[in-house]
Amino acid sequence: MGFFITFEGIEGCGKTTQAELLKGYLEKKGKEVLKLREPGGTALGEKVRAILLNSEAEPIDPWAELFLYEACRAQIVSNVIRKALDAGKIVICDRFTDSTTAYQGYGRGLDVGSIASLNEMAAGGLKPGLTILVDCDPEVGLKRAWSRIEVTSGAKEDRFEKEDIIFHKKVREGFLKIAAQEPQRVRVVRGEAEIPSIHKEICDIIEKMGF
Repeated sequence: MGFFITFEGIEGCGKTTQAELLKGYLEKKGKEVLKLREPGGTALGEKVRAILLNSEAEPIDPWAELFLYEACRAQIVSNVIRKALDAGKIVICDRFTDSTTAYQGYGRGLDVGSIASLNEMAAGGLKPGLTILVDCDPEVGLKRAWSRIEVTSGAKEDRFEKEDIIFHKKVREGFLKIAAQEPQRVRVVRGEAEIPSIHKEICDIIEKMGF
Protein backbone atom coordinates (compact mmCIF):
# COMPACT_ATOMS: atom_id res chain seq x y z
CA MET A 1 0.00 0.00 0.00
CA GLY A 2 1.26 3.46 -0.87
CA PHE A 3 1.07 6.71 1.05
CA PHE A 4 -1.08 9.78 0.39
CA ILE A 5 0.31 13.30 0.95
CA THR A 6 -1.57 16.53 0.27
CA PHE A 7 -0.45 20.15 0.09
CA GLU A 8 -2.82 22.93 1.11
CA GLY A 9 -2.83 26.70 1.48
CA ILE A 10 -4.14 29.99 0.14
CA GLU A 11 -3.38 31.42 -3.28
CA GLY A 12 0.32 32.16 -3.77
CA CYS A 13 1.48 30.40 -0.60
CA GLY A 14 4.05 28.34 -2.51
CA LYS A 15 2.51 24.90 -2.02
CA THR A 16 2.79 23.90 -5.69
CA THR A 17 6.52 24.63 -5.70
CA GLN A 18 6.99 22.69 -2.48
CA ALA A 19 4.97 19.73 -3.74
CA GLU A 20 7.23 19.50 -6.79
CA LEU A 21 10.37 19.77 -4.66
CA LEU A 22 9.12 17.00 -2.35
CA LYS A 23 8.44 14.78 -5.36
CA GLY A 24 12.04 15.18 -6.48
CA TYR A 25 13.35 14.57 -2.97
CA LEU A 26 11.40 11.35 -2.57
CA GLU A 27 12.34 10.10 -6.05
CA LYS A 28 16.02 10.59 -5.19
CA LYS A 29 15.39 8.29 -2.24
CA GLY A 30 14.15 5.64 -4.67
CA LYS A 31 10.43 6.14 -4.08
CA GLU A 32 7.86 5.89 -6.88
CA VAL A 33 5.88 9.13 -6.74
CA LEU A 34 2.78 10.37 -8.55
CA LYS A 35 2.05 14.10 -8.31
CA LEU A 36 -1.47 15.33 -9.04
CA ARG A 37 -3.56 18.46 -8.66
CA GLU A 38 -7.14 19.26 -7.73
CA PRO A 39 -9.24 20.09 -9.58
CA GLY A 40 -7.64 18.14 -12.40
CA GLY A 41 -5.68 14.94 -12.75
CA THR A 42 -8.17 13.36 -15.16
CA ALA A 43 -9.61 14.39 -18.52
CA LEU A 44 -12.89 15.30 -16.83
CA GLY A 45 -11.14 17.11 -14.00
CA GLU A 46 -9.02 19.26 -16.29
CA LYS A 47 -12.06 20.32 -18.30
CA VAL A 48 -13.97 21.28 -15.16
CA ARG A 49 -10.87 23.05 -13.80
CA ALA A 50 -10.98 25.41 -16.78
CA ILE A 51 -14.53 26.37 -15.78
CA LEU A 52 -13.92 26.63 -12.05
CA LEU A 53 -10.77 28.74 -12.08
CA ASN A 54 -11.28 31.06 -15.06
CA SER A 55 -12.98 34.31 -14.04
CA GLU A 56 -14.13 34.90 -17.62
CA ALA A 57 -16.47 31.91 -17.40
CA GLU A 58 -20.02 32.54 -16.20
CA PRO A 59 -20.55 33.24 -12.48
CA ILE A 60 -20.92 30.03 -10.50
CA ASP A 61 -23.39 29.55 -7.67
CA PRO A 62 -21.49 28.50 -4.50
CA TRP A 63 -23.34 25.18 -4.26
CA ALA A 64 -22.78 24.47 -7.95
CA GLU A 65 -19.10 25.26 -7.42
CA LEU A 66 -18.98 22.81 -4.52
CA PHE A 67 -20.60 19.99 -6.49
CA LEU A 68 -18.22 20.52 -9.42
CA TYR A 69 -15.24 20.15 -7.09
CA GLU A 70 -16.72 17.00 -5.57
CA ALA A 71 -17.37 15.51 -9.03
CA CYS A 72 -13.74 16.08 -9.98
CA ARG A 73 -12.65 14.52 -6.69
CA ALA A 74 -14.77 11.39 -7.13
CA GLN A 75 -13.25 10.92 -10.58
CA ILE A 76 -9.61 11.35 -9.57
CA VAL A 77 -9.91 9.20 -6.45
CA SER A 78 -11.60 6.35 -8.32
CA ASN A 79 -9.60 6.47 -11.54
CA VAL A 80 -6.16 7.57 -10.39
CA ILE A 81 -5.36 7.92 -6.68
CA ARG A 82 -6.61 4.58 -5.37
CA LYS A 83 -4.95 2.69 -8.21
CA ALA A 84 -1.64 4.41 -7.53
CA LEU A 85 -1.86 3.74 -3.80
CA ASP A 86 -2.73 0.08 -4.44
CA ALA A 87 0.38 -0.12 -6.62
CA GLY A 88 2.49 1.06 -3.70
CA LYS A 89 3.19 4.59 -4.94
CA ILE A 90 3.45 7.75 -2.90
CA VAL A 91 0.75 10.11 -4.16
CA ILE A 92 1.26 13.85 -3.71
CA CYS A 93 -1.83 15.92 -4.43
CA ASP A 94 -1.84 19.71 -4.76
CA ARG A 95 -5.11 20.41 -2.88
CA PHE A 96 -7.73 17.92 -1.68
CA THR A 97 -10.71 17.93 0.70
CA ASP A 98 -9.26 20.53 3.07
CA SER A 99 -9.33 23.12 0.29
CA THR A 100 -13.03 22.49 -0.24
CA THR A 101 -13.71 22.96 3.47
CA ALA A 102 -11.60 26.13 3.61
CA TYR A 103 -12.75 27.79 0.38
CA GLN A 104 -16.37 26.72 0.01
CA GLY A 105 -17.02 26.36 3.75
CA TYR A 106 -15.14 29.10 5.56
CA GLY A 107 -14.67 31.32 2.50
CA ARG A 108 -18.06 31.04 0.79
CA GLY A 109 -19.99 30.41 3.98
CA LEU A 110 -21.54 27.06 3.01
CA ASP A 111 -22.36 24.63 5.79
CA VAL A 112 -19.14 22.95 6.89
CA GLY A 113 -20.96 19.85 8.10
CA SER A 114 -22.58 19.33 4.71
CA ILE A 115 -19.22 19.79 3.02
CA ALA A 116 -17.65 17.19 5.32
CA SER A 117 -20.31 14.67 4.28
CA LEU A 118 -19.83 15.42 0.59
CA ASN A 119 -16.05 15.21 0.93
CA GLU A 120 -16.41 11.82 2.57
CA MET A 121 -18.65 10.53 -0.21
CA ALA A 122 -16.64 11.94 -3.09
CA ALA A 123 -13.33 10.67 -1.68
CA GLY A 124 -14.83 7.31 -0.78
CA GLY A 125 -13.50 7.69 2.74
CA LEU A 126 -9.94 8.29 1.55
CA LYS A 127 -7.93 10.62 3.79
CA PRO A 128 -4.34 11.83 3.48
CA GLY A 129 -1.75 10.27 5.74
CA LEU A 130 0.00 13.63 5.84
CA THR A 131 -1.07 17.16 4.90
CA ILE A 132 1.39 20.01 4.57
CA LEU A 133 -0.30 23.36 5.12
CA VAL A 134 1.87 26.13 3.70
CA ASP A 135 0.60 29.08 5.72
CA CYS A 136 0.98 32.58 4.33
CA ASP A 137 -0.38 36.09 4.87
CA PRO A 138 -3.12 36.61 2.23
CA GLU A 139 -1.69 39.93 1.05
CA VAL A 140 1.71 38.34 0.43
CA GLY A 141 0.15 35.32 -1.25
CA LEU A 142 -2.07 37.36 -3.56
CA LYS A 143 0.86 39.52 -4.64
CA ARG A 144 2.78 36.37 -5.57
CA ALA A 145 -0.24 34.86 -7.31
CA TRP A 146 -0.85 37.91 -9.48
CA SER A 147 2.83 38.02 -10.44
CA ARG A 148 2.47 34.46 -11.71
CA ILE A 149 -0.84 35.07 -13.48
CA GLU A 150 0.43 38.14 -15.31
CA VAL A 151 3.14 36.14 -17.10
CA THR A 152 0.90 33.17 -17.87
CA SER A 153 -0.20 32.76 -21.48
CA GLY A 154 -3.64 31.48 -22.47
CA ALA A 155 -6.64 31.25 -20.14
CA LYS A 156 -6.05 32.78 -16.72
CA GLU A 157 -6.75 30.80 -13.56
CA ASP A 158 -7.75 33.88 -11.58
CA ARG A 159 -11.30 33.42 -10.29
CA PHE A 160 -10.26 33.15 -6.65
CA GLU A 161 -7.54 35.78 -6.91
CA LYS A 162 -10.26 38.29 -7.81
CA GLU A 163 -12.08 37.70 -4.50
CA ASP A 164 -11.63 40.43 -1.89
CA ILE A 165 -9.06 40.22 0.89
CA ILE A 166 -11.72 39.37 3.47
CA PHE A 167 -12.53 36.18 1.57
CA HIS A 168 -8.88 35.12 1.54
CA LYS A 169 -8.50 35.86 5.24
CA LYS A 170 -11.50 33.62 5.95
CA VAL A 171 -9.97 30.85 3.85
CA ARG A 172 -6.68 31.10 5.73
CA GLU A 173 -8.53 31.01 9.06
CA GLY A 174 -10.35 27.91 7.83
CA PHE A 175 -7.11 26.12 7.02
CA LEU A 176 -5.65 26.99 10.41
CA LYS A 177 -8.79 25.71 12.16
CA ILE A 178 -8.47 22.41 10.30
CA ALA A 179 -4.81 22.18 11.34
CA ALA A 180 -5.72 22.85 14.97
CA GLN A 181 -8.38 20.12 14.87
CA GLU A 182 -6.06 17.51 13.30
CA PRO A 183 -2.49 18.29 14.41
CA GLN A 184 -1.24 14.75 13.82
CA ARG A 185 -2.20 14.84 10.14
CA VAL A 186 -1.81 18.52 9.27
CA ARG A 187 1.65 20.04 9.68
CA VAL A 188 1.92 23.81 9.28
CA VAL A 189 4.99 25.38 7.68
CA ARG A 190 5.60 29.10 7.20
CA GLY A 191 5.12 30.00 3.54
CA GLU A 192 6.82 33.39 3.79
CA ALA A 193 10.24 31.83 4.44
CA GLU A 194 12.76 31.20 1.65
CA ILE A 195 11.93 28.28 -0.67
CA PRO A 196 14.95 26.14 0.37
CA SER A 197 14.17 26.72 4.06
CA ILE A 198 10.55 25.59 3.62
CA HIS A 199 11.67 22.55 1.63
CA LYS A 200 14.10 21.53 4.38
CA GLU A 201 11.38 21.84 7.01
CA ILE A 202 9.09 19.61 4.95
CA CYS A 203 11.89 17.08 4.36
CA ASP A 204 12.52 16.97 8.13
CA ILE A 205 8.83 16.16 8.66
CA ILE A 206 9.07 13.40 6.07
CA GLU A 207 12.24 11.97 7.61
CA LYS A 208 10.66 11.79 11.06
CA MET A 209 7.82 9.77 9.53
CA GLY A 210 10.32 7.16 8.37
CA PHE A 211 10.50 7.81 4.64
